[in-house]
Amino acid sequence: MIPRVLTVAGSDSGGGAGIQADLKTMLALGVHGMSVLTAVTAQNSLGVQGVWELPVAAVRAQYRSVVDDIGVQAVKTGMLSSAELVEEVAELITGTDAPAVVDPVGVSKHGDPLLAASALDAVRTKLLPAATVATPNLDEVTQLTGVRVGSEADLRRAAAAVLEYGPRWVLIKGGHLADTDQAVDLLTDGRAEHLLRAPRHDNRHTHGTGCTLASAIACGLAKGRSVPEAVTAAKEYVTGAIAAGFSLGAGIGPVDHGWALGRDTP
Repeated sequence: MIPRVLTVAGSDSGGGAGIQADLKTMLALGVHGMSVLTAVTAQNSLGVQGVWELPVAAVRAQYRSVVDDIGVQAVKTGMLSSAELVEEVAELITGTDAPAVVDPVGVSKHGDPLLAASALDAVRTKLLPAATVATPNLDEVTQLTGVRVGSEADLRRAAAAVLEYGPRWVLIKGGHLADTDQAVDLLTDGRAEHLLRAPRHDNRHTHGTGCTLASAIACGLAKGRSVPEAVTAAKEYVTGAIAAGFSLGAGIGPVDHGWALGRDTP
C-alpha cells in the first residue's frame, strides 16, 4: 500500500506554504497526503492579511476521521496558533503509532506572527516531547529557548537547548546564517550529529521552505527510512525546490515543489 502521511497545519491561500505546500511535497515524493486543517489564512506573496483559527473540536474530528479509518505512517504538524490547539494536537499525535515531524511555526516568511505568545509554553511542554523530529529555524529556536544563533558554531548549543524539551531528534535549520555561503543544518539526537550542507542559491523566492522540508522528512519516515536518511533526502529535495523557486505576485514567490517530477525523487 502506498505510504500515507497526514499534515496538521494551516491553509495558505497563495498556495506556497502550509497545507498546500505539504500536499504538493507529498505528491512529488510518492506518498498519499492527507490533511487536518487548523486555520485559514488570507495570504499572498506580500504577507498574511488575516488568520481564522478552526475550533479544537473540528481539528480533533478531522484527525480522528483520517487516522481511525485510513491510518498513517507519519504525521507532520505546522501552524498551530493557540495553546488549546497545540495541546490537542500533541495529545492526538502522542496517541498515534507513527513518527511525528513537528515544525514549530512561529512567524511567516514575511514576519507575520502565526503563533500566539501564550502558546509557547504548550509547544515546549506538550508538542516538542511528542516529536520524533523537531525542525525549528533560527528565529524559532530563539523564540522557544532564548538561544540566539549567530554562526555555525552556535548550532550545537541551539540543538541542545531544544532537545531539553524532549524531542527524539532536532534539526536546527541554519539557512539564514550570515557567516557562510552554504545552507548548513545540524541534525542530532544529543549523541549522533549530522551536519548537512547545501549550496545557498541566489533566489529570494523561498516561500514555503520550512513546510516543504518538514513534509519531505515525514515522507521519508513513512517509507521506513531512518531519521538521518529521511532528513538527508529531504534536504536534497528542498534544495532543488529552492533553486527552482519562481516569481509569483509582487512579493516573495514559492519554491517549486514539482521540480523533481519526471526523474527519480529522493
